[in-house]
Amino acid sequence: MALSYQQARDQLAAWTKNPSLLNHARAVEIVMRVAAARCGQGADEERWAITGLLHDADYDQWPEEHPRRIVAWLREQGEEEIAYAILAHNRKLGHPPQSAMDKALIACDELAGFVIACSLVRPDGIATLEAKSVRKKLKDKAFAAKVDRAEIQHGAELLGVDLAEHIQFVIDALKPHAQELGIAGRTGAA
Repeated sequence: MALSYQQARDQLAAWTKNPSLLNHARAVEIVMRVAAARCGQGADEERWAITGLLHDADYDQWPEEHPRRIVAWLREQGEEEIAYAILAHNRKLGHPPQSAMDKALIACDELAGFVIACSLVRPDGIATLEAKSVRKKLKDKAFAAKVDRAEIQHGAELLGVDLAEHIQFVIDALKPHAQELGIAGRTGAA
């Protein structure tokens, strides 16, 4: 039996209380849903969305075990494909990405977080954010210092796309959800 979207949301809510992590999970879910059409060649959009939603579900409570707890839970649910994608997104564990979904999760995770960070410091949020502005911020190592820039570059390479093109893709995926994600800026906060 396939894991439902509601079951995934319930599991995330049970394990994650940090509002920033919940927002990040939602952002990666949104980008993965759009990526299913772009990268997945007819992939199941909801499965890709669930993968994005749950990719850091255990991080809030068990950061030192991440992503082992969520992977174990997914395997208990019979969701090996999603479990492996989440396992592969933590490259330190040495599980190479195999499927398009695995690669897309790596490509979308850090970059979605970075695009949100870029949007938060702009008066108009994501509304007028462009890839060139994000690339400029990537060069500033002090800005969003915890974001792994090499992982962002690696993700674009995994997908076989230009980094600027991939950045624009993530911006475009998140833009319709600006209010919900808190990245509409002061001018779009009405």
